[in-house]
Amino acid sequence: MLVRDAMSTVVLTIGPTHTLRQAAALMSTRRVGAAVVHDPDAGGIGILTERDILNSVGLGQSPDTERVHDHTTDDVVFATPSWTLEEAARAMAHGGFRHLIVLEGDEPVGVVSVRDVIRCWAPARQHAPA
Repeated sequence: MLVRDAMSTVVLTIGPTHTLRQAAALMSTRRVGAAVVHDPDAGGIGILTERDILNSVGLGQSPDTERVHDHTTDDVVFATPSWTLEEAARAMAHGGFRHLIVLEGDEPVGVVSVRDVIRCWAPARQHAPA
């Protein structure tokens, strides 16, 4: 199975000057655990995850004043739609992260998460007869 079969095509893109509260609200509304951060001044694409927001709040920082750019991971590993799920899982396990931005050319076309991989690899839930 390939990344294109598992990835979410709901790509939330936010800017570096959003506050963490704004990012969290957008992520919650879209029901995603990561946002692609497009920062033309920094020269590329980064990622902000729910864990980044949680870590900031856990440190006592205010989500109303903290900006996305201060919590974005810029050293991102990207996947392509043609990667196998094994390649994606290996990259996530090796890097210690749970999301990969999927690029086609230079454009983000999806995000694949550990949850997406598990959903594809685990057999469908069987409902017990009533």
